Amino acid sequence: MSRPRASRLLTWLLRSWTPPAVLALGLALGCGRAAPQAPPPIRVAAAADLALAFEALGADFERRSGRRVTFSFGSTGLLARQITQGAPFDLFAAANESFVDAAVASGACDGATKAAYARGRVVVWTRRDGVRPPMSVEELADARFARVAIAHPEHAPYGQAAKQALITAGIWDALEPRLVYGENVRQTLQLAESGNVEAAIVALSLVTADATHPWLLVDDALHRPIDQALVVCTRGADRDGGEAFARFVSSPEGRVVMRRHGFLLPNETLPEREASAAVRGGDGEGTSWAQRGGAAREATATEGASATHARADERRGGT
Repeated sequence: MSRPRASRLLTWLLRSWTPPAVLALGLALGCGRAAPQAPPPIRVAAAADLALAFEALGADFERRSGRRVTFSFGSTGLLARQITQGAPFDLFAAANESFVDAAVASGACDGATKAAYARGRVVVWTRRDGVRPPMSVEELADARFARVAIAHPEHAPYGQAAKQALITAGIWDALEPRLVYGENVRQTLQLAESGNVEAAIVALSLVTADATHPWLLVDDALHRPIDQALVVCTRGADRDGGEAFARFVSSPEGRVVMRRHGFLLPNETLPEREASAAVRGGDGEGTSWAQRGGAAREATATEGASATHARADERRGGT
């Protein structure tokens, strides 16, 4: 069609068609243009103990930045294996920094971006309607704990810490036949929540908000420090997004959320509400299990701490 003829046709259309028809024509002419697409989500591989904290952080990050974050929670060791084998994550948050170092050594992550985000703590969790909760790790050897769950020590840092605590406490040999292994620390807690085991040794971060069921904070002298770190990956599609979320985790706003879930750096303490609930589980009469056992624990704290450190030094060869 010649240009003058096309011009006359357009003029006729504009004069004769109703406004809806003109609008329809405009839509038809523009239908070939692709609508702007939202950027792909930032992909984060994170240890299972981070589930509650990172889900809260992810929602907050999206509100502030408009960027969506998707999480793959699991055992740190298994996630590290996926990353070193080429899984396209943008950020890796591990429950033990040794797995971050291994990912960096493989070339899958950038060591310059490594940052500590917490030193993990371990608890013994029991159901409120289950057996009488323990007042110490050593008490798990009692026959009333027919089954005790821990995360698998081969690939789960909290499982490694649980095993170390049981060995240092001198009850590993007695308890090992009764152990049930979870794939990761979150699944380990679910084993106890469902009643399949009488107790579970899990991460503090998964139970800080639990005001119903009893949980006992394990003395960190019983196991090696659980130093947790994150690192930006080199094979993901959005390195900038991974860096942005890593910065948010370490920001003042992010640290508030992390502390609320029990993720403390060495110079930090639990918020007052969580600290006062170091062991929780009401008895229906306004007195928590923590309050009933607190006086006895306080009276023996000095003696017990000395004995604990002595056992730890003996089993670690004085180191």
